Amino acid sequence: MKTFYSILICCLFSLSSSAQLTFDGLTSNPISLKPESNTGLEMLYVIEYEDGATISYQASSENAIVQWDSYSKLGGGYCQPLQFTREGAKCTVKLNIDDIGFIITDNSRQHCFWITNYNNHQLTLSNVTLNAEDSDCDMTYMSILGEAMPITYYTVTGIPRELSRNISISYNTLIWDDNSLNFNQIYQTQEISSISGTSIRVPAPLCNTDFTITGDRFLEKWGKPITIITPTYEAKAIDAHTTATMAARDNDNEITVNNGELGGSAPVDITFSAVTSDAVAYREWQISQSADFDIIDLRYNQNEVEYTFNDFGTFYVRFIAANANADCDWTSDTYQVSIGESKIDCPNAFSPGSSEGTNDIWKVSYKSITQFECHIFNHWGIKLFSTTDPSQGWDGKHNGKLVPAGVYYYVIKAHGADGKNYSLSGDINIINHKKGSNRNTSYE
Repeated sequence: MKTFYSILICCLFSLSSSAQLTFDGLTSNPISLKPESNTGLEMLYVIEYEDGATISYQASSENAIVQWDSYSKLGGGYCQPLQFTREGAKCTVKLNIDDIGFIITDNSRQHCFWITNYNNHQLTLSNVTLNAEDSDCDMTYMSILGEAMPITYYTVTGIPRELSRNISISYNTLIWDDNSLNFNQIYQTQEISSISGTSIRVPAPLCNTDFTITGDRFLEKWGKPITIITPTYEAKAIDAHTTATMAARDNDNEITVNNGELGGSAPVDITFSAVTSDAVAYREWQISQSADFDIIDLRYNQNEVEYTFNDFGTFYVRFIAANANADCDWTSDTYQVSIGESKIDCPNAFSPGSSEGTNDIWKVSYKSITQFECHIFNHWGIKLFSTTDPSQGWDGKHNGKLVPAGVYYYVIKAHGADGKNYSLSGDINIINHKKGSNRNTSYE
């Protein structure tokens, strides 16, 4: 019951107190770390042990009642009292070569600490080699000659925790940048807590690079880090970024309902673009009428393709890439392009010159018309207007002058994206466009 009480008090008071330990006889400055509050520890120290070194605690007063206990991985429930020397408020014990925990009672308040002797956990890195045969498209593996085993410390209740070494592995790779619309090279650093065994792995870089391994954070703090550099690694992993941009058309008489999706009224011009990472050796845009690409209708071995969709139906487009050995590949999302059925509607009346911008041009309403020919005649058979563009219309003029009100005739031949052929003819009624119009105009 007494032991449990001791641990509980230590856990409670370590949260609000600010006691420190001091060290004498060490050649390297001790490294102090603040552990998580649920460890019950007020501070954790990493030292390089030296024979004869001591550790001291400054009591709250010269008259304070001080008790000094040590504990091992079994936790504070099995703590052992320590003999210490005292000069006024300063209480001192000799350092032990072992990793050890301390519970110091100062009057009724307890302070809990853990001391890690780095000499028991030396980092040794003498060589590193790249395991090309084990590396894949996602991860790169390296073999380490040396040792960087986990460092374990123990909470007041005897729970093991790992003290990260923060060994850094730095290398170049590529990352997509939305601003420049390109892959940019960056220098990336990954930290690992320790090296258990002889192999480590990192995400496969997207460009040729070497790997620099530096560690650990304690040696760096003491100014004597260990650094090793690998031979140059040739990238095998690949990545790509694709876009599909549809050319805009703003024809007021064209029926285009695509709700922001690719396709609509043919012809539809779309530019498919891909930007690839360094190791891409093979690239291909594929167009198919099959969603699973069982049959590929068109292939383009290039990064950018401008294609015009003239036929009715649904088409599927994707980009694939691979490295030189074809052991890493990449496939884009599938772009779906839907081309609508054809349609032509011909108005039978308009009023040029009467109200500018309102019903003053005769135009067909159309969708997915890929070939078009239109001629307009008067009742004497004189051709007044011709066009091969369905978006264009007749403004009711001939030789720059408005024709008189009356009946005119159109003849249209057209072809739709769905294969439908159109042969249309009919009347066009020009309604009086202005007072005093010349009804006796002749055409020669």
